[in-house]
Amino acid sequence: MRVLGLPEFLHKPKRTVLRALSDYDTVLSIDTMRAEVAEEAIAVGASIVNDVSGGLADSDMSRLIADVRVPYVVMHWRGFSDSMQKLAVYEVTAKEVRHELAERIEKLTKAGVEIDQLILDPGLGFAKEPDHNWDVLQAIESFEKLQRPLLVGASRKRFLGTLLNDGDRDRDVKEREAATIAVTTMLAERKVWGVRVHNVRDSRDAIEVVTRWGKK
Repeated sequence: MRVLGLPEFLHKPKRTVLRALSDYDTVLSIDTMRAEVAEEAIAVGASIVNDVSGGLADSDMSRLIADVRVPYVVMHWRGFSDSMQKLAVYEVTAKEVRHELAERIEKLTKAGVEIDQLILDPGLGFAKEPDHNWDVLQAIESFEKLQRPLLVGASRKRFLGTLLNDGDRDRDVKEREAATIAVTTMLAERKVWGVRVHNVRDSRDAIEVVTRWGKK
């Protein structure tokens, strides 16, 4: 199980940071919906593209990913942040999320992206109310049907704050780490490919415990 993530680099001074990081023996992921940004980041050392729109926000992204042949994280997405919660309407959440990810797989492979490049993200918190996120997590093993690695980003998200509501307000984002690690532990037990987190060390510790526990 992997812990990945690097924020989007949009300006030249920050791109020099990405270039410097690429000198280390590590995996760098660029988080962007923009093909232009992804292309420039790859040129200076990024080796994974994480696109929260799954290629829907920029029609040039699929062409780029097909050309550069880097791993591509495809997230479940229904719209931009200013409107996505209006689109949080489901009858059977996990089934619909799986179906929409399967549609993205089909579109991307038809555009020339190799199936082996694709990593899927169910998009917790994106066009989903708190209960929708729990529906997805409770059915996370069903995403194996898509036959692609799964990356989950639950770290400190609103649905955890809602769960831990202190009576008059949701738990503050800085006080959701224990809940995040609990989710990481559950996902590790289910052998999910990777998680996106804020506190890397504690998440790795949790994964080490699960891994050791599972050894015969």
